[in-house]
Amino acid sequence: MPVKVEKEKKKKTSLATIKKKLVGKKRHTKSLDYARAVKDMLSSWNIRDVKALVDEYESLAILKQMSIQTTLARPKTLSLSQNLSHLYACQHCADVDLIFLGTVFPAHRAILSVRCRYFREVLAKFPGYCNSIPINQLPGVDVTMFSVLLKYLYTGEIDTHDPRLESLDVLIQLGDKFGTPNILEQDFKYLLDTGEFADAIVVFASDSQSKQSEQMPVSASRSSRNTFLCHKAILSARSPFFRNLLQRKHRESEERRENEMPKRTKIVLDANVIPKKYAHVLLNAIYLDTLDLSLIKDDGLESSLGEAQAMVLGRKPVSRIDQAMECYQIAQFLDMTSMAQACEDVIAESISTENIITILSWSCQPHGSSWVHRQAMHYMKEEFLSIMNSSTLCDITKGDLLAALKSDFLQASELEVLKAVVKWGEQQLVKKMEEREPNVVSNTQHSLSRKGIKRRDLDNMELREILSDIIPYVRVQHIIPRNHDILNSAIKRGLIPMLPSHMVDGEEPLSVNYWVKGKSRRRYPRPRLFSPYMEEAKTMLEEQMAAEMELVRLRMIRMSHVPDTLYMLDDTKYSPNQRGQCASYPPSVVTNNLPVPDNSTVTAMLQREKELRRCNLTQRAFALAHTDSAAVSREIRTRVVREFGLPDESVEIFQSIPEHYGEDCGRDDEEEMFGRVWDVQHGSQDGAVTPTPDPPEVAAAAQVVPMLSDIMPDIAIPSSPDITIATAPSVNQMLLQEPELGDGHFSRRKKSSNKPGHSRRDTNACTDV
Repeated sequence: MPVKVEKEKKKKTSLATIKKKLVGKKRHTKSLDYARAVKDMLSSWNIRDVKALVDEYESLAILKQMSIQTTLARPKTLSLSQNLSHLYACQHCADVDLIFLGTVFPAHRAILSVRCRYFREVLAKFPGYCNSIPINQLPGVDVTMFSVLLKYLYTGEIDTHDPRLESLDVLIQLGDKFGTPNILEQDFKYLLDTGEFADAIVVFASDSQSKQSEQMPVSASRSSRNTFLCHKAILSARSPFFRNLLQRKHRESEERRENEMPKRTKIVLDANVIPKKYAHVLLNAIYLDTLDLSLIKDDGLESSLGEAQAMVLGRKPVSRIDQAMECYQIAQFLDMTSMAQACEDVIAESISTENIITILSWSCQPHGSSWVHRQAMHYMKEEFLSIMNSSTLCDITKGDLLAALKSDFLQASELEVLKAVVKWGEQQLVKKMEEREPNVVSNTQHSLSRKGIKRRDLDNMELREILSDIIPYVRVQHIIPRNHDILNSAIKRGLIPMLPSHMVDGEEPLSVNYWVKGKSRRRYPRPRLFSPYMEEAKTMLEEQMAAEMELVRLRMIRMSHVPDTLYMLDDTKYSPNQRGQCASYPPSVVTNNLPVPDNSTVTAMLQREKELRRCNLTQRAFALAHTDSAAVSREIRTRVVREFGLPDESVEIFQSIPEHYGEDCGRDDEEEMFGRVWDVQHGSQDGAVTPTPDPPEVAAAAQVVPMLSDIMPDIAIPSSPDITIATAPSVNQMLLQEPELGDGHFSRRKKSSNKPGHSRRDTNACTDV
């Protein structure tokens, strides 16, 4: 019995110890540290500053959503059905002419034969190349209906809204008579697997074998190790590279005056550029519009040698990401956009802390993907804390680190950002020290690293030089708590060139707040959108609002709906007519160095920009008081440029658009942005201009509060004395109160309004703010 009691006590004590450890870890989690730091800072703020901070966080949250959409933007790709529709319309590589009711329809033998039993039987009677084949009249089918029928066989889709399609019942009857086609991908998989109706052979050969392959006769009856039976129509529809190649071969045969094309056209691909092991992946993407990396097949000898060589050299075997990168380069070479974007998706879904350096280094190369680079940078900003605590931090390049620090959406506190920057700089300094001192034993870990380098062994002067371009992007004014050891250590080592204002005697008055938008923050950046800070600020605002709801409501009544323009001097805004005169941010390239799109593309870009400005997310962004309208416009225009496949520098197109483009689009944007039309409408038949009638609320306010003139801006309205609950007038009295402009303007208007013949309704002639 005593033994059992001791065992039970041990179990209880062990469970209690684990529970204490869990509770202790929970108490010391970083999220609670963030909450404590924010609470300590906001406890001395008034409710207006807390609300201003929350409003700024909300505007940044919407801007982040727009930034994510811009990061994901890329040109749209055509599906297999759309490529075949374009093939039918453009008639590339047509090898048969169908004659129906005197109308010639160029078509492709392989597609019609595999898609419809009727055409297979008809075309089998005319095996020659480019024969004119008469088609017997079908009951209830005219020329238009026959064209719709052919397009349906190519695409597998019927546009029921097509005005040319008068009767859908005829197609249903034809399907019952001749058979309903299978799913498009199913028929194309049959062509790929069997090679039936093939009229081309794709050969993968090396440099030494390419000339021999060109001279060898075409005799393959089925796909083999290095040769694959294909169909010219499908190749030309899916790849502009194959289309141009086949058209060139066709022109060469016409120049030789050959009436008949060879039974199968040979296409030789260099195996050094497109390795043979990717052949099945490539053909599967062409025929089925899917990317299946499991189809990559290495020869047994090559695979074993490759693995052995990788083990000897200390390299890892080829991963799925490496295979996707190679497939992306093949797709880019063959101009297959859909396959390239499928490879991009595979790489982006595989981004992790362990491989982000490899992906960043590959994506920034000329042969890499800028879209993948944007996704990797987004991952770095979101997972900055995990990257900071891993060995990956020392391998980040200076450019990528700067790009992350410049972002308003970096998910880390400024204290952790400073810690990560100092840690990165110390690791770079250790690398420089290892380069200066030779290693004692070659091909091993450096002797300095084995011995271990302590912080006191590092030269602070060299470290300061390494971090001279990076430290300015650490927002020191937003570091909390202000007396933390990391900040004090960085200051003692001389890494921060300018001390925070709270550490300089007499520098910071009590009224200065570098977190809230205002005069005091003109020289400092806005706080980052760090999720724990934003959540805690919202929680504290809700608590204070619940305690002082009535007082806050009365205080907010007297605030102007138009923000004080003195606080908006840094947020430069331009009217639509100023597009060609100035830019909201400095140009990044020299003018005339970018390809100028044609007028139709520019018009489509402007239309897309207009659509994005009308969406709910953009309207919410413009509705918030602390929104940076220049940043919103920049996100919209960058997204448009990326969707049209242009480089990011092409946003300059929007600043150089002629006036006749900007007037109409800018007018519609203003109407959608502000939700009301302030100009006049041409409603009368005789051409007279009729003023737009004001809504009842605006008309009632116009009879009491005069509109502001062009000369006197809104900033001339002085702040009224603080209103307390005891002396606060009613809401109606405050709405009917006249603004005191302080320059005699109100007194003059009052005197002039008493003159005979002068009506207060003339205020409609004033300019609306």
